[in-house]
Amino acid sequence: MNGSYILETEGLTKEFRGFVAVRDVNLRVRRGEIHGLIGPNGAGKTTCFNLLTKFLEPSQGTIRLNGRDITAEQPQRIARMGMVRSFQISAVFPHLTVLENLRVALLRGQGISYHFWKSGRLLSRLDGRAMQLLEDVGLASHAHVVAAEMPYGRKRALEIATTLALEPELMLLDEPTQGMGHEDVDRVMALIKRAAAQRTVLMVEHNMKVVSGICNTITVLARGSVLAEGAYAAVAANSAVIEAYLGTEAAPATAATPATPVGAAA
Repeated sequence: MNGSYILETEGLTKEFRGFVAVRDVNLRVRRGEIHGLIGPNGAGKTTCFNLLTKFLEPSQGTIRLNGRDITAEQPQRIARMGMVRSFQISAVFPHLTVLENLRVALLRGQGISYHFWKSGRLLSRLDGRAMQLLEDVGLASHAHVVAAEMPYGRKRALEIATTLALEPELMLLDEPTQGMGHEDVDRVMALIKRAAAQRTVLMVEHNMKVVSGICNTITVLARGSVLAEGAYAAVAANSAVIEAYLGTEAAPATAATPATPVGAAA
C-alpha cells in the first residue's frame, strides 16, 4: 500500500465462462491526477471499470480505495466511500429540468434521496449549490431547460455536474467525450481539468486529443492485460502499443498530432 495512490488493484481478473476479459491487471491511480485508461476495441476497458465499481464481481484479485480493501463491497457502498462513476451514455433524468436534475443529485449526496416529494420551498434550499455546480460546468443559463431538449454535449456536462454533486474524491468517467463535436470536446476537456483540481479522475477515453491534452498518466490495455503505462509521449512511442492499435482507425503514435483511434467499450 502506498499513500500516494488513491486506487490500487492487484491481479484483477474477470473470466466469463472460459473467456478472460480482464487478466491480472495491476493498476495504481495516483492521488490528484487525471489517469487515462485506453486501448483498442475489446481491450477490456469498460469491463475493468465495471470491476472497479463492483457492477461486476472479480474472478480474482484485490481492489483497494485509500488503502482499504473494497473487493467485497457493494456499488452503493463504494459510492458513499467517495468513488463515483459516470457511464458511456448520458444518464440524466430527461424529463426533469437541468436544475431539478441537480436537486436530485444533491439530495442523494446528502443521503436523503427519497425526500424528492417534499415541497418546492424546502427543495429550493438546494438551489444555491445547484446553481454553483451549473456555473462550474457552463450550464447556469440552461437551469430551467428540460434535459431532453439539450444537445448531447450539454447532457454530458450535466451528468458530470450531477457526479460532482455527490462530492466524489475519485471520479470514474467512461468515455466522457463519446459522440461529441470538436466544440463540445474542448468544453468537456476544460471541465474535467477544473474538476480534477480538487479530486482524482480515472477515465476511459478513445479520443487521443483528450488523452494527450489532460491525462498525467496513461494505462494501455490490450486483450484484457496491461500493455504499457506512463506519460503520453512514452506510451505513444511504445512499439507494442502501436502494434496493438493496428486494425483500428489509427495508432496513437503515427503522427505528430495524435489521431483518434476508436477505443469503444470493451
